[in-house]
Amino acid sequence: MKTITRKSMLYKTGVEYGDYTMNHVLGCSHGCKYPCYAFLMAKRFGKVKSYDAWLEPYLVDNTLELLRKEIPKLKSKIKSVQLCFTTDPFMMGYDEIKEMSLAAIRLLNANGIKCTALTKGILPKELSEYSKENEYGITFISLNEEYRKITEPGASSYAERLESLKYLHNKGCKTWVSIEPYPTPNLIKQDLTDILESISFTDKIIFGRTNYNKEISSYKDHKKFYNEQSKIVIDFCNSKKIAYHIKEGTIT
Repeated sequence: MKTITRKSMLYKTGVEYGDYTMNHVLGCSHGCKYPCYAFLMAKRFGKVKSYDAWLEPYLVDNTLELLRKEIPKLKSKIKSVQLCFTTDPFMMGYDEIKEMSLAAIRLLNANGIKCTALTKGILPKELSEYSKENEYGITFISLNEEYRKITEPGASSYAERLESLKYLHNKGCKTWVSIEPYPTPNLIKQDLTDILESISFTDKIIFGRTNYNKEISSYKDHKKFYNEQSKIVIDFCNSKKIAYHIKEGTIT
């Protein structure tokens, strides 16, 4: 696959539930159409020219070299490193990305640094052999595969995603689910409780609204809807003793 080099890798993220992060890929073949905030920013700042260009990712080939240089300097400050906020560490169709992600996690773990991963791909089974302090997550906003094909055309199926998460859970790994960006009923009518029941085994759930989408904001009762759905998540998690986080701006 195509590669690029970068001057730095680890940085402190401004995302509310994050600490440090690394993005060792530019672009993403999953092509999410919520729209994807990472793509919007990459296009705005001239890193990619078009959606089609975004779909053809570049691997940062000096990722491990940068980590070896930066870890000693930042180790005392880092609580955890998330893979990734602007791309996917286990992107479908790119074994090179998966192997680099696994190598990065091994290197960080070897230095006593916990890793968190989030994917719309398939979590590799090898992760079960890594540090049990790590946390592995999937994005899971529906059970409707037809809706997935529209919004996440290049990603794994919901069933594959969920199966890979269950595998790691059954191996004693910490798991989490991001139900974000959650759609309003004018995009798809669904029961959030059905989604929650399917992931009731997980350790943590993050819930958030869809942003940067006119169809969402034009839905008459979208604020009321997200308030109600947030309460469903909170009540469910409390009843199942699951940790949760409601993203800022979801409850109004």
